[in-house]
Amino acid sequence: MGQKMTAKQRAAQVEAARKREEAERKRRERAARTKKIFTVVVCVILVLALGIPTVAIMAMGGAS
Repeated sequence: MGQKMTAKQRAAQVEAARKREEAERKRRERAARTKKIFTVVVCVILVLALGIPTVAIMAMGGAS
């Protein structure tokens, strides 16, 4: 930049940078929350996939 920035331009640039940082922070928070939800859903599916057949086998084995 060859020219000096006025106070108004500098304030606008600082405000734009602050908005970009805030948007990036919100995006990261959303990504982290989505990752946590995905992990919980996968764990629940695995527990059900492993637990239901085990209970069914035990019930059939115990009935005989």
